[in-house]
Amino acid sequence: MKLAGILVSLFMTFCCVDVHSQDILPQQRRDRTFMHAEDSVAVVPPDTILVTTNNDSGVGLRREPIQITVDSIINTTSSDAFFAAPAIFKPTPKKAVIYSAIFPGLGQVYNRKYWKLPILYGGFIGFTYAITWNNGYYRDYLGGYQDIMDDNPETNRWHNMLPYGSDPETIDAEWFTDVLQKRKDYYRYYRDLSIIGTVALYMIAMVDAYVDAQLFDFDMSPDLSMRVEPAMMREGYAAFSGSSSYGVQFSFNF
Repeated sequence: MKLAGILVSLFMTFCCVDVHSQDILPQQRRDRTFMHAEDSVAVVPPDTILVTTNNDSGVGLRREPIQITVDSIINTTSSDAFFAAPAIFKPTPKKAVIYSAIFPGLGQVYNRKYWKLPILYGGFIGFTYAITWNNGYYRDYLGGYQDIMDDNPETNRWHNMLPYGSDPETIDAEWFTDVLQKRKDYYRYYRDLSIIGTVALYMIAMVDAYVDAQLFDFDMSPDLSMRVEPAMMREGYAAFSGSSSYGVQFSFNF
């Protein structure tokens, strides 16, 4: 009986150990699987975004890291392309100067300053008219001056420039030659001055395009208000120490 009791006790002990071991093994397998998964995960930088996508077979999901750095995010928020959206457009001064040099006014179009085009092209039209008008009179008086100086009776373009009622035979040739020379020089001077003005306007358009692009995102928000308030001013002399005057004080904030 004692032997039977001992055998039964040993049998129950082995059964309890076997059941306890069966409960521990699945937990160990799960722990090992979790540890293996943690070891297999790559170290991802702080500026990396993980995107979950379906694989080609459609069985499961696959994680693909997409690296997006801070610089790339900043670069994508603005663009200097000619036809970029207004919300992300930021012009480049170098491109503005190049566009303005290629064709006058193109730099202003690139900077989205369309209101300057009528002023710019109005100036070019005015200078072009001045060049044409002065050059026409200059050529006329130059031809008359050349004809009166060559002593050739067949070249008489200066006859059409005589004052009303004057006769080519009785007019003072020396005096009229001096008149033709002065008028020729006058119109040549203003023709050349108009050409210089056209070149200067062309250069101003380039500088304006550069400055506009450089100050495109310049903050113009400071308070530029004016404040009006009463003020009392005391006299600085000893004899008038007790007197004071009243007035209005204007304060400008900028």
